[in-house]
Amino acid sequence: MALLLLFALIAGAGTAITPCVLPVLPALLSASAVGGRRRPLGIVVGLAGTFTIAIVALAQLVKGVGLASSAARDAAIVVLIAFGVVLLIPDLAARIQAPLSRLARFGPKTRGSGFWSGLGVGAALGFVCAPCAGPILAAVTSVSASSGASPRIVAVALAYSAGLAAVLLLYGLGGRFVIERLRRSLRGHVVERALGVVLLLTGIAMAANLDVRFEEALAKDTSLPAFLVDPTRSLETSSAVQNRLASLQPQSPFAVRQQEASVTPVASQAGVSIPGVKTPSLPDLGSAPEFTGTQRWFNTPGGQPLSLGGLRGHVVLVDFWTYTCINCIRTLPFLKGLYATYHPYGFDVIGVETPEFTFEQDAGNVQQAIQADGLRYPVVQDNQYGTWNAYNNQYWPAEYLIDAQGHVRHTQFGEGDYKKSEAAVRALLYQAGARTLPPPMSAHAVIPSANLGTPETYLNADRAQGFAQPLQAGVHFYPGVIYAHPNEFALHGTWSVSSQSSTPVSSGATIVAGFQAANVYLVLTSANNVPRSVRVLLDGHPISASAAGSDVHGATVTVQGQRLYSLVSLPSDQFHSLTVEVPPGVSAYSFTFG
Repeated sequence: MALLLLFALIAGAGTAITPCVLPVLPALLSASAVGGRRRPLGIVVGLAGTFTIAIVALAQLVKGVGLASSAARDAAIVVLIAFGVVLLIPDLAARIQAPLSRLARFGPKTRGSGFWSGLGVGAALGFVCAPCAGPILAAVTSVSASSGASPRIVAVALAYSAGLAAVLLLYGLGGRFVIERLRRSLRGHVVERALGVVLLLTGIAMAANLDVRFEEALAKDTSLPAFLVDPTRSLETSSAVQNRLASLQPQSPFAVRQQEASVTPVASQAGVSIPGVKTPSLPDLGSAPEFTGTQRWFNTPGGQPLSLGGLRGHVVLVDFWTYTCINCIRTLPFLKGLYATYHPYGFDVIGVETPEFTFEQDAGNVQQAIQADGLRYPVVQDNQYGTWNAYNNQYWPAEYLIDAQGHVRHTQFGEGDYKKSEAAVRALLYQAGARTLPPPMSAHAVIPSANLGTPETYLNADRAQGFAQPLQAGVHFYPGVIYAHPNEFALHGTWSVSSQSSTPVSSGATIVAGFQAANVYLVLTSANNVPRSVRVLLDGHPISASAAGSDVHGATVTVQGQRLYSLVSLPSDQFHSLTVEVPPGVSAYSFTFG
């Protein structure tokens, strides 16, 4: 934990030297230049405090950093503008200082340390400070939003804020030193009024969201060197940091209880147990959370929502999935078979579609996937991760088996153990009163190839792994590779890389992948759903019909829908080099293999 705190401190300090903090610097320098000598310290302490609150305690409300678009941001902007007016028109200071003091003693001071008056301005800045979120900051906000503020999360957030504040304090002290020199050569309130104008304009710019637009422009700027835009990227994406960040996410309480429970299998029972399969122990793992924070329902009468309370008396399998996840897709034949076989006996499957990518939030895309996959059981959208977080879930796919009394009795994360899962369903149906069950079903999940050697990877700046040239946020040229080694990936051409995908900005762009697998899948989208052609080459030649995936025809994929596309389908695991020629307008999200 101590090492992670050190990493967070360094990451916070690194963030403070990036252009991402430029929007708050005018206010920081203006406020630091007036009042007592300890005012800059008060400002950065106030900023660190409210910034920590913003990324931890209030993460659930705003789903992000800095409380952008929230009431707290608006209130902070009002405070900054008010403070600017005080500096601009000193004669009004006496009249408005009293009401402002209820917030935090705003207004310039000529006596005292200035620490306490600086706290208020710093507190306001903490609510409008929205630095570019790297992996550490993103982990703090996401875990806080899903699981609450644990002591470890608060400690990491404080360390990050301390690193950020330390560098900002140097800015404030340096600015104060320069402005003090100017004040000596100028008479009256010229300096204060000038600082008031700066602060007032800063508040107005933030009210117009110009600071947000500025940060978006930075992400697309190709002229800034990587070490300036993201100086701590190599540190934050290292395995040492990533492994420690993963430990911040608490496990599902149902998974923990299942691990701690007895592993004694249920005794065989004629007509219920599956011959040759040990029915897993089915301890009571606790009450199942209700569906919460959901959006549209599919495959229900009139699209009406369901509830676990309304399904009491039924055995229910809650399946967390998303329609472009290949691991989820491979489980669908098994889930469809379960539902078709056991639904008449009091069994239900509820698919909770929790999106990994933004386009998976679209109800039309989800409906199209449900129809294409032939799903007949109810499915609900969980775009805001409400139900996902209620279960403290961490995986796609993840299955929670619930008995007729509404208690979780068995969990399964990832693929596999299908027969044991069916045996558990049969045992709970029998406990619920189903005395005559059908023979075990014949439906099977799609099993990944036995010698699969290439792991999935993403085509974004945060989660890309195995790339010969690391992907960087923004528009950059990538030289590519002549030959892709096993499990090596490379972009060639000029690409715009975002937090979710990579998109060519000119023709001639390619993705090269060295893989060992039987099947290769790639999540693709086309802008405005306009059909666009993507060429697929295997070992430098147009892929043959015998090796092509189901979405490839004549070595070409027509990309229109936002989904997972099958590019390669071989009879067994083999090593090959895959080249995908991607035109502008098509975005690539993730590679998966099977």
